[in-house]
Amino acid sequence: MTQPANPIKPTSKIPLSSNFTPKTFLKLHPLTLPAKPKTTLSFKAHSSPPSDRTQALISILCTIPDWADHIKERGMRQKRTLYDHEKWVQHRSSLRHWRHFMSSLSSRVILSLVPPVITFTSFAAIITGYNYAVSADWLPGFFPVLRGPSLPYQLTAPALALLLVFRTEASYSRFEEGRKAWTKVIAGTNDLARQVLAGVEASGKNALLKKALLQYIMAFPVALKCHVLYGSDVTQDLQGFLEVDDLAIVLNSKHPPSCIIEFISQSLQLLKVEESRRNMLESKISCFHEGIGVCEQLMGNPIPLSYTRLTSRFLVLWHLTLPIILWDDCHWIVIPATFISAASLFCIEEVGVLIEEPFPVLALDELCKQVYNNIQEAIATDKIIQARLAAKLRSHSKEHSPNGRPNS
Repeated sequence: MTQPANPIKPTSKIPLSSNFTPKTFLKLHPLTLPAKPKTTLSFKAHSSPPSDRTQALISILCTIPDWADHIKERGMRQKRTLYDHEKWVQHRSSLRHWRHFMSSLSSRVILSLVPPVITFTSFAAIITGYNYAVSADWLPGFFPVLRGPSLPYQLTAPALALLLVFRTEASYSRFEEGRKAWTKVIAGTNDLARQVLAGVEASGKNALLKKALLQYIMAFPVALKCHVLYGSDVTQDLQGFLEVDDLAIVLNSKHPPSCIIEFISQSLQLLKVEESRRNMLESKISCFHEGIGVCEQLMGNPIPLSYTRLTSRFLVLWHLTLPIILWDDCHWIVIPATFISAASLFCIEEVGVLIEEPFPVLALDELCKQVYNNIQEAIATDKIIQARLAAKLRSHSKEHSPNGRPNS
């Protein structure tokens, strides 16, 4: 019995090696997925209107904080003045309280508090209105009155007070450190200029080097001031102190105060003076390096951010829960009580933040101007004093004989 031929079995021999190419295989599968990019684009198109409305809402809500920050930064860039006798008399005046109260609306500290004070006072008004509506049965009975015991506030009030005191004390210590650093810089500048005027003879090349050296000494405080104050124009401030070529080198350097110190050091090396006097003059430059180091440390290292954040969070939580705590005792007086509390406590915290960076609060422009005037006055009176002392010596020698006896 013969078996039927398998219909699937090929009748012809097919070689094992195939002549297929990858190109033929790819032509058989031309499928692509262009739908995904279209889906992504359509999703972005549908989501763009909400983002625009969100951005508009955010810009409206940030209008008052931006205005307050602008006033604060503008006040930080104002030039401070040194006190004289008349200003001290005005500072001690018995009318100072009335004067300070009348100038409240022009105070950058008070104006910078407008956003948080308005926010917490408005929140207190909402809580107060809600509690009043519940108490007057304007709302369904299942709405509770928001109230709480005052004992937790009595226990945490000393902690908040200590936190604000420590925050303000830490900021004031930074202010004091910056003031002492600049005191050393100003004293060192005046001392170095005095040593150059008294110990360097103005003859030959020394005359040109002495003049240039005094210019560099007067320019150093100005360069350091521009280095630590935001928004300073170093080009305009140094134009009256340095020559054009020297100013170009200083402006092209990455660290103008250090560049001026290098000018001072190189000028001291070229002076024709005794080695001991040169070493003494170079030792005076150490106070400049110390001043730069202290200023840069204060600029780069604020009070630990965890401490600042803790103070801010404590104040926010305190004033968010204050209307609930005060409702039973104050009722509608919760609103002015929250306003007074927010204005006073946030004002203390704001002062600490402002003096944490000490240099905008110091009268650095006046100090630099004072150094310039002192050195210019010393240069102008140097020759007069030398001539006067020489005349005294000549008159003294004429009054006494060579053997030490006075002439008759």
